Amino acid sequence: MESHVLSRATSFAGGISSLRKLHRETTTNNHIAFVQTRPIVEGANLIWGRQLRPSLLLDNLSTPNLSSAKRETLRPTFAAASSSSAGGSDSAGEAKVAPVGFFEKYPALVTGFFFFMWYFLNVIFNILNKKIYNYFPYPYFVSVIHLLVGVVYCLISWAVGLPKRAPIDSTLLKLLIPVAFCHALGHVTSNVSFAAVAVSFTHTVKALEPFFNAAASQFILGQSIPITLWLSLAPVVIGVSMASLTELSFNWTGFISAMISNISFTYRSLYSKKAMTDMDSTNVYAYISIIALLFCIPPAVIVEGPQLLKFGFNDAIAKVGVTKFVSDLFWVGMFYHLYNQLATNTLERVAPLTHAVGNVLKRVFVIGFSIIVFGNKISTQTGIGTSIAIAGVALYSYIKAKMEEEKRRTKVA
Repeated sequence: MESHVLSRATSFAGGISSLRKLHRETTTNNHIAFVQTRPIVEGANLIWGRQLRPSLLLDNLSTPNLSSAKRETLRPTFAAASSSSAGGSDSAGEAKVAPVGFFEKYPALVTGFFFFMWYFLNVIFNILNKKIYNYFPYPYFVSVIHLLVGVVYCLISWAVGLPKRAPIDSTLLKLLIPVAFCHALGHVTSNVSFAAVAVSFTHTVKALEPFFNAAASQFILGQSIPITLWLSLAPVVIGVSMASLTELSFNWTGFISAMISNISFTYRSLYSKKAMTDMDSTNVYAYISIIALLFCIPPAVIVEGPQLLKFGFNDAIAKVGVTKFVSDLFWVGMFYHLYNQLATNTLERVAPLTHAVGNVLKRVFVIGFSIIVFGNKISTQTGIGTSIAIAGVALYSYIKAKMEEEKRRTKVA
């Protein structure tokens, strides 16, 4: 009888102990679940779709039974608690914490790297491109090489599935043909200008592109352009005019070609808006490059073909050798494709205002480095005019980006 009573007492004490243990585990698990799964709908900091939980959230947990020491103990053991409860506590509503990769952990650093590579590749392309024209002045043929290397790169990327090729139908093809034609015309005329005048001067003239964009929007699309936007373009026109009047390398071929390039890229933007598609930017740019290449080949054969066969190739090989000649053409084409692709990828990561400022700074980098590398002598008036033009582009880009941001906010509201 005594043994039986002791057995019952032991069982009762064990039950009490189990209940206390269960209560402690439940309390602890409730705190863990509260920290991990509490939804923060408004005011949360989000980076790449992942919610940032500041440690302040832990310190503000107001529970009498949870001491400061226990909070410190809980912090490093969340991952362990989550993984251990994955098998048995999923029904209780506990969620797994997904591992955070480098891109998610340091988004600002990654975006900065994209900007750096965009600038770096663009500067290298412009410098190498001009060096080629110094011993091989055939811009139509070089333009074909730029696109040809890029197309081969795209075909190889498709073959290995990076990225996977998106199918194209006749409807999308009809929409992309005008875009590709304007891209081809703008690309060829830009290279004609690069071959004829200093790189810095071509980029100064190409700073007028926003003026043509505004004019096309106003008079072709019928969009109302605010007076403040037009006024911001006045310094661009004045600055380019000042730089052109005293540019030591000025000639009409280079100036007119750069202006045609501005008009071509303006129409490319207009047609691109009509050809908006769900296809990713990498595939769209690949298709545009292929079609643009087909447009560039005939004029290159007609305009420069006979000269190339007679003495063009032979003169270039005699000056630098066949190995350097071929490698220069390959790398300038690769840099052209990669900097355009990096520009597209960068624009997808930042706001329009950041992109606008970045695009202006890119032109400043190209002009500055080209003057240093090639030792171009510029007059004081040319330097002042270039600075005014770049400042005008920056002002225009800022105002336009702010307008676009206000439009989006209005739509959301």
